[in-house]
Amino acid sequence: MAATISTRRPAKGHASIGTRTVRRWSQDVTEHSNALDLEPHLFASDSPEEIAASLKRSALSSRRRKDTAFQSAMSMLNFYINRAGRRLPKERRATLEQAKGKLRESFGRPP
Repeated sequence: MAATISTRRPAKGHASIGTRTVRRWSQDVTEHSNALDLEPHLFASDSPEEIAASLKRSALSSRRRKDTAFQSAMSMLNFYINRAGRRLPKERRATLEQAKGKLRESFGRPP
């Protein structure tokens, strides 16, 4: 039996791979969500303090968020960590986990 290739275009937010369709939900969330307007290269920093400070600035100034500034900033940080999954190196994960603590401190939240 020969494999059939679909001639239909994939739906928005989907990419076609042969006859399968794969959702690219994380890219869609990043581009179209009402989460935050992030500073460029935010997650490239090696400093947990800089990451937390940038997230706080973005959360406080963003008009695209639905929750409190703290919840939006923490959600974006968790989203980035979860999206990377097992591919995230241990050192990088440790830096981002430290950034969570710094973010809590900056908003006056308990550890």
